[in-house]
Amino acid sequence: MLFDTHAHYDDEKFDADRDELLAKMKDAGVGLIVDPASDIASAKKARDIAHAYDFVRFAAGVHPHEAGAAEEGYLEEIRALAADPKCVAVGEIGLDYHYDFSPGDVQRRVYAGQLELARELDKPVIIHEREAVADNLDILKAHPGARGVVHCYSGSWETAKILLDMGFYLGFTGVVTFKNARRVLEVVEKMPADRMVIETDSPYMAPVPHRGERNSSLFVHLVAEKIAEIRGMSFEDAARITLENGKRLFSLA
Repeated sequence: MLFDTHAHYDDEKFDADRDELLAKMKDAGVGLIVDPASDIASAKKARDIAHAYDFVRFAAGVHPHEAGAAEEGYLEEIRALAADPKCVAVGEIGLDYHYDFSPGDVQRRVYAGQLELARELDKPVIIHEREAVADNLDILKAHPGARGVVHCYSGSWETAKILLDMGFYLGFTGVVTFKNARRVLEVVEKMPADRMVIETDSPYMAPVPHRGERNSSLFVHLVAEKIAEIRGMSFEDAARITLENGKRLFSLA
């Protein structure tokens, strides 16, 4: 069984065939999916999807792109959503300096507030970080109780070691199948097997040979296959290990 730890089925790109697609997952060997939110509205949509499918869980949080639009009281709304038994994390939260969708100071404030809330709720976090390595590490060091996963990890081995020493898991997407993914492959090869999880980040980041298509959890097996190849293990072992890791990360039985 495969565990896609990060897939956005609340995204409008799935509006036309969401139910048809999710109905295929179990036959495709996908046994668990986490749908992380980008804002309060998407968290509520992800919640409804999770309640419609026994194998889907969700996370509630405000993405850095949406930080500037976070309305007063957003932390209390996340708190209420997090009380739902199918909510397994606070996320997707973090920093993204690649796009200028929200000012950096606002991103940092919203990120720090959600890290503190996750600590209060004893929930893991799902972290998005792009071109903000130093600030991300500084904020995490200022919140030593934080735990969770850095999703779609694409950074260096040196940064990965710091995050691993802090207790975080690292999530890997179809990027591992890209020709220019040398840094990611080094991390996959060197890191402890008990701290890696797999994800699609659907509908984005489709793996080779589907690059450029709409991504879905039907392609998560390609991530597991590439990790198995890099680490010299069987596909079955890669699937089992990443499933066990994901269940431990999100406290799933």
